[in-house]
Amino acid sequence: MMKKLLAMLMAMMMILTLTAVAEETDKAYVVNKGKLVVGITDFAPMDYRDDNGDWIGFDADVARAFAAELGVDIEFVEIDWDNKILELDGKAVDCIWNGMTLTEPVLAAMECSVPYMNNAQVVVVPADKADAYQTVESLAELSFAAEAGSAGEAVLTELALNVTPVTAQADALMEVAAGTSDAAVIDSLMAAAMIGEGTNYANLTYTIGLNSEEYGVGFRKGSDLAAELNAFLLKAYEDGSLLKIAETYDVQVALIDQTAAQAAPAADEAAAQ
Repeated sequence: MMKKLLAMLMAMMMILTLTAVAEETDKAYVVNKGKLVVGITDFAPMDYRDDNGDWIGFDADVARAFAAELGVDIEFVEIDWDNKILELDGKAVDCIWNGMTLTEPVLAAMECSVPYMNNAQVVVVPADKADAYQTVESLAELSFAAEAGSAGEAVLTELALNVTPVTAQADALMEVAAGTSDAAVIDSLMAAAMIGEGTNYANLTYTIGLNSEEYGVGFRKGSDLAAELNAFLLKAYEDGSLLKIAETYDVQVALIDQTAAQAAPAADEAAAQ
């Protein structure tokens, strides 16, 4: 009888333990391990290394501030952008925070924050050829390079243009500079920071935008950290700290949607009562 009782107690304890693990929220998971792991690529001015090899940039600085708000350390992990969803779902990283365009596939696969910055995909060509490529129709015969899994690759595919996927947006620029691709499509923010006079790509320029889009941060589907970040972004926008970081990197943040930013936290509070 005693053995049966002990066996039942052990079984109940295992069930309770498994239930507690299953019910652990993403925030609790990050807080308990004491670290927020952020998936990024080398993408100035959002995430890039300084002269000491440390990650800086608008996204990197805001991510540090958010980690501090959670009371945890931060770790930046450079990922293959084409595998970002696998990295996130496999818990290799806790979020994707890298000037990520809020496309339909991203919104379907991740729990995303409110948009915090506007962006566009722009065509990059040698400066001496720019006059010939000022319309979408003029791009038909060009060979393009674009980051695999990026919004740039997606828009080129939608337009049925010839695109070769490369590992990173910086690689797409290298392809154009080397003459192995006629053009590239990259984020307008990166184009403004990395090409033209005073950069390593002084002979490149950008011509037309192919779309308009918004940046957001992605967490695992159902993660409560998205609501936490929304509240943080709203507070940082209202107290001016978000705008101060934006000035450091010469970028412009979008108006944080107060209704959207407060909706998820309010829902969480209601569920807790």
